[in-house]
Amino acid sequence: MTGPAVAASSRWVDEEGVREPGGSVHAWQRGTNQTLCGVPLHKAGLERFPHVLWIDARWLADTTEERMVLCHRCTAAAGDRGDRRRWTRHRPRP
Repeated sequence: MTGPAVAASSRWVDEEGVREPGGSVHAWQRGTNQTLCGVPLHKAGLERFPHVLWIDARWLADTTEERMVLCHRCTAAAGDRGDRRRWTRHRPRP
């Protein structure tokens, strides 16, 4: 699997019996104990979802009835703003 996984404040189970994230959803890099925006997982009470990629969480937020709020800082840190062009410096100072 490539890309960040998901950590969330709550969960729900879909019709196939798979745990899915809900509530406040953050991007999480496997092997670390914090989200991409710097929130510590244990202290914030976030549950890990290593089987759900961040891209899939964005899709779930758009397509499901469950309440999911994606962290805007994690979205920026993951660099997957699909509708906008990525920022690049054209003329850096010397």
